[in-house]
Amino acid sequence: MKPPVSPHATSVDLLVLHTLRCIGFTSLARVAAAVGLSADEVQSELIDLAVAGLVTHTAGDFGGWGLTEAGRAQDAERITAELAAAGTRAVVNKAYEGFLVLNPELLDLCTAWQLRTVDGVMIMNDHTDPDYNRRVLCRLTDLDQRAEAVCADLSATMLRFRRYRVRFTGALDRARSGELDYVADNLDSYHTVWFQLHEDLLTTLGIPRH
Repeated sequence: MKPPVSPHATSVDLLVLHTLRCIGFTSLARVAAAVGLSADEVQSELIDLAVAGLVTHTAGDFGGWGLTEAGRAQDAERITAELAAAGTRAVVNKAYEGFLVLNPELLDLCTAWQLRTVDGVMIMNDHTDPDYNRRVLCRLTDLDQRAEAVCADLSATMLRFRRYRVRFTGALDRARSGELDYVADNLDSYHTVWFQLHEDLLTTLGIPRH
């Protein structure tokens, strides 16, 4: 029997670059939270990436960090090479198929969270009905339990995927404790992290988003 293959570790500079690719234009704090490193460590990497022409920074209250076209191209090239070196394309592809099974359900849950039908009319959900909120959160908890298998398969192939499980758990715990915007409205909500995982899987496998 072959020994289990250790999950592939991503270099810190690629981890920061790729995280920014999946999140999009954003703040230093959000990149640091997503990768699980300190703001100082991430800022140092971002500065080096900026010097290399791979990322850019915009100052001001609405500023942040974003990829350049060169950064986007290098990320795609290095992520493709990383997957080839790990030799786990088949595993990641199977996990992606599992993700796609759950994706429509997650989108329906987010719609149910933001909108609801009252007397046959679709209205905005103002979250004043705790029973309704609880039912949707129960459905999300059930989906999260099934998503855990997808996260586990991905984490076993590449260490960088492990942060998604941590972030999903954090968002769901906060939503269930009363911070309701962590379902779909917060920048670190369950839905936001789900979107970023989708983007990560597409980029990792080289699949264009339609």
